[in-house]
Amino acid sequence: MPTYTVTYHPAAYRAFAKLDPIIQRRVSTAVDSLRDDPRPHGSKRLTGTDDLWRIRVGSYRVVYTIRDERLLVLVLKLGPRGSVYRDL
Repeated sequence: MPTYTVTYHPAAYRAFAKLDPIIQRRVSTAVDSLRDDPRPHGSKRLTGTDDLWRIRVGSYRVVYTIRDERLLVLVLKLGPRGSVYRDL
């Protein structure tokens, strides 16, 4: 299976940088695992969208899109469960 490249949208990276270091480590581990499997067990396609996926990392959510033709995973948004789905 090919390895995907994982990149962050600038807004997602800013949100990541503001997280507590312990949570950063957990989110980073989960996002890095998307390199080998962009659709891991527990990931879900967001309803009402064609290409947005999410993974859970404790009470945080990571919303991303997958570009299979370019072997790219783009993290679009991350944050607490209650607010991450607003303005998608």
